[in-house]
Formats: sequence, C-alpha cells, structure tokens
Amino acid sequence: MNSIIETDRLLLRLFTLDDAPLIFQLNLDPEVTRFTGDPIINMEEAERVLQQIIIPQYALYNHGRWAVHVKHDLEFIGWCGLKAKPATGLGGSEGMEIDLGYRLLKKAWGKGYATEAAYACIKYGFEKLNLPRIIGRAMPQNTGSIRVLEKCDMHYLGEEVVDGHPARTYESINPFIHQ
Repeated sequence: MNSIIETDRLLLRLFTLDDAPLIFQLNLDPEVTRFTGDPIINMEEAERVLQQIIIPQYALYNHGRWAVHVKHDLEFIGWCGLKAKPATGLGGSEGMEIDLGYRLLKKAWGKGYATEAAYACIKYGFEKLNLPRIIGRAMPQNTGSIRVLEKCDMHYLGEEVVDGHPARTYESINPFIHQ
C-alpha cells in the first residue's frame, strides 16, 4: 500500500478510481451521511466524486481526501484529509481555504480513529505542505465531529452558514510560519 501518512494505528493513501465501491459502501449508511448533506446514492455517483472531486485535488494541490485503513489488517474504514475550496465565512479571505474533513464507517466510530487521522492530516499540512491555515467545520448538532476538531486543538471561530447548512467553524494556524 502506497501510504501518504502513517500513524500508530492507521495508514492514509491516495484514492484511485478502483475505490468507487469503498466510497459507495461508506455512504450507504444514513447515519454516516446524516450531517454531510451529500449522500452518494449509486456507484456512478461514487465514481464521479472520485474522478471529478477527490482525485483532481492530488495533482492540483498535492493533498486531498485520503483513504483511511487500519494498519494491522488494512481494513478500509473511511476517508480523511485536506481539501482546497473557495474561501468562505469566518476568518476567511479571498482565494482558497484548506478544509479538514473526515468520514468513517460507523463500526470505526468511538475508537479515536477520526481524531488520529485528522491530527495527522493537520500535522502533514503544516510540516510537509507548509500550509498557513486549516479550517474545520461541523454542523452544530454533530457533537462527535466537533469533539474531533477540539481534540485536534483547533480554535473555535463561531457559527455560520456554509453551503446552505449551519456550521461551527474551527481553525488551526501553522505554528511554523511567522505571521
């Protein structure tokens, strides 16, 4: 497995078009997509998301959403990573912002995997990519996701509406860049 990030328990790797069944399976559970606003309803949609959204980020920005596997058995449990998108809202400026995101299969919840993967992505973004700032957002009722952002030492900026959904917005500033 060609991993981008390795933690104590996880491997994060680039997605390929062959991973459409994994993306589709992840999004089948309505509890997994309850707070995302973007369920994937069929295999063609999973392929489109990989081909048009996830994979192009790798070439354009040298980062993106990465497949997450448990290290000891290589089981796929979801995705985590950084996504460049037009800047919006709190603390935003003109241009692009880097959004931290994660989505895990329900059987992987409550084990610390999301926090471990998210923290590793923030560290990678600052240390390897020299990103100045990373944003994280979650719907206010998504307490699990909010806990992940807080455990990653992201700082709360406030609530706003993003892509038509209420969001609690957090940020991390790269400590290695002198402001």
